[in-house]
Amino acid sequence: MPSPVAVILKPGKEKPVLARHPWIFSGAIKHIEGNFGAGDLADIHAHDGKFLGRGYVNTQSQITVRILTFEEEPIDGAFFKKRIGQAMDFRRDWIRPDTNAYRMLHSEGDFLPGLVVDRYADFLIVELLTAGIDRLGALIVKTLQDLLHPKGIFQKDESDMRRLEGLTQRQAVLAGEVPPKPLEIQEHGLKFFVDVHGGQKTGFFLDQRENRFHLMRHVQGKRVLNCFGYTGAFSVYAAKGGAQNVVTVDSSRAALDMAGENLKLNGFDSPDFPCVQEDVFEFLRSNQDTFDVIILDPPAFAPTRNAVMQAARGYKDINRLAFKRLQPGGLLFTYSCSHHIDALLFQKILFSAACDANVNAQILEKTSNPWDHPVNIYHPEGEYLKGFVMVRE
Repeated sequence: MPSPVAVILKPGKEKPVLARHPWIFSGAIKHIEGNFGAGDLADIHAHDGKFLGRGYVNTQSQITVRILTFEEEPIDGAFFKKRIGQAMDFRRDWIRPDTNAYRMLHSEGDFLPGLVVDRYADFLIVELLTAGIDRLGALIVKTLQDLLHPKGIFQKDESDMRRLEGLTQRQAVLAGEVPPKPLEIQEHGLKFFVDVHGGQKTGFFLDQRENRFHLMRHVQGKRVLNCFGYTGAFSVYAAKGGAQNVVTVDSSRAALDMAGENLKLNGFDSPDFPCVQEDVFEFLRSNQDTFDVIILDPPAFAPTRNAVMQAARGYKDINRLAFKRLQPGGLLFTYSCSHHIDALLFQKILFSAACDANVNAQILEKTSNPWDHPVNIYHPEGEYLKGFVMVRE
């Protein structure tokens, strides 16, 4: 049955919806008919009454409506079974048999805005990021159980996005068993411990899996520096690739302790793979060692659009310092996961960093979201991960 709540758009504001963009901002809405609460389902109509789509509404959020479907179809168990089933089907064709950790559902990228589900071995870690998805949580959990039969489903919601939606942060077992501390996963045949309870995001940066694998082919006999190393995933891949020496730098002692455990787990327990607790900026300024390969995978420097200028300065500084610590002929693997720093701006930042470091550099490769973090063609904002592989002359 159609929702009793109707969102009526202003004249001319239906164009993005007709172009299948899943967001409607408050300024596009003329009025909302019917009684509703945050997260309630709603039908979207043009000013002349034409049906445009169905989603959920939250006037506490700047994105007032997120659209789940552009068809007049019920949002029920069959709907989620279809959408989640489609996401599972294409992932089966891409996932390797020696990998049991990947993103199962990627919000707008899988046409389910506000819902993120990561698979870690036999457990599912979910983020219910918006009021609408939170309201639908029980239905989503049941569908995941029916389709995937995990040992447990664990909610890990510590994102600022929930605060902006009027929700509180939350950790809870939604079904089955509690994930162990730590939880062991496998990626390209390598093993990793993951702390899904206390780690960043859902515990591990799954979106860098293919970039880590790519790095492994370029480090034989090299001296490698892994900056913002977190729990050492890039470091393990570098060690597996035959690196002579791998230095992991991060400000978190807990993350570095797990990085050391992950190196040991894969047979790399030696002084050649030290983990250094220090601010990365200070390490690069004070340490005069040079390296053949440097990895820069910092946290998002621009969490909001207002932070872009400050973030650009941070990205420039860290890349400038890295260029100075890079041997001639050395490779820089540098990344930005800031939604508000697009690939063109990031390339301009790298240009400026190379100029200030007074080095010649070449772009060898550009990378973006991996296959399990798909980008909805109608929602280009979903392309958040930018990577450049560069060589210093």
